[in-house]
Amino acid sequence: MLLLGLESSCDDTAAALVRQLPGQRALVLSSVVVGQTELHASFGGVVPEIAARAHAEKLDLCVEKALAEAALTLADVDGFAVTAGPGLIGGVLSGVMCAKGLSAATGKPLYGVNHLAGHALTPRLTDDVSYPYLMLLVSGGHCQFLLVHGPDRFERLGGTIDDAPGEAFDKVARLISLPQPGGPAIEQAAKAGDPKRFALPRPLLDRPDCDMSFSGLKTAVLRTRDKVIDEKGGLSVQDQADLAAGFQAAVTDVLAEKTRRALRKYLDHAPDVRTLCVAGGVAANKAIGRGLETVAADVDCAFIAPPLSLCTDNAAMIAFAAIEQSQLRAPDDLTLSARPRWPLDTRQPAMLGSGKKGAKA
Repeated sequence: MLLLGLESSCDDTAAALVRQLPGQRALVLSSVVVGQTELHASFGGVVPEIAARAHAEKLDLCVEKALAEAALTLADVDGFAVTAGPGLIGGVLSGVMCAKGLSAATGKPLYGVNHLAGHALTPRLTDDVSYPYLMLLVSGGHCQFLLVHGPDRFERLGGTIDDAPGEAFDKVARLISLPQPGGPAIEQAAKAGDPKRFALPRPLLDRPDCDMSFSGLKTAVLRTRDKVIDEKGGLSVQDQADLAAGFQAAVTDVLAEKTRRALRKYLDHAPDVRTLCVAGGVAANKAIGRGLETVAADVDCAFIAPPLSLCTDNAAMIAFAAIEQSQLRAPDDLTLSARPRWPLDTRQPAMLGSGKKGAKA
């Protein structure tokens, strides 16, 4: 099976070709990702309308480049996979409409894929991990612990009740006048900082569950920053570094402790498998990665972190997820809808509430 995948849920426009041969591991033949950092830099974050227009302009070019890199044509492709949600609705819609057009023009199958499922199944693509495994999905817009039982069966053990870590990194970077995207900027600044200078909270560690909160931590950074400015008349480079280091250490501690608790629940379910996986853009943070790896080692659990190119948003994970799920469901038709919200585990109450567009997470 050879699928062309499309991804456009936030600010990365991506296309990829993934082939699965019987009895063999899937192979990524090409993966093209075009970012939008420069388009949004002056706004301090992703502007949905700008992102949607950029996706509409770049999707066909990404498809052409992915096909060229794989030395293939549309005639060689068996079907199309596309992120159908969750995400910024304009971007998701751009991808869905492009995939529908390709499917209608070629008469080949169309598969709408949950973006979160793409991340959650990536360890199967990169490391052929056996089910069930524990996945920490930690990105700009999401943070969840998932027991992955199969291609379409995900059990949520916990998650953030407010800001996702990546969102908090971006907001804190803006608070202390670091550039966007905030994750890499804070990680770089923290290298020269003292993580113990400022006493920042570790939210929800007093609760025994696996739920997390990062909004209060962001507010604590704001108040600490304001206190420093009042005392010194501004922020020095060292103040920035110390705030960045303290914030990063707090996020790392929270994720590590909550992961330890999630692992206990996971090992009660699957003592013979023992695999902790992490995916999402925040997983690229080396301090957070080391903290999670230590937690896994403490309980003799394998630790899997896909390479950065497949950890952040990409279309290879979408194509692979569709290949995995195609054995369990029929393709979608041209009524496939773009969904701004799409929880993976629909059997549990929404963590962030519901609105007219459905459960948020």
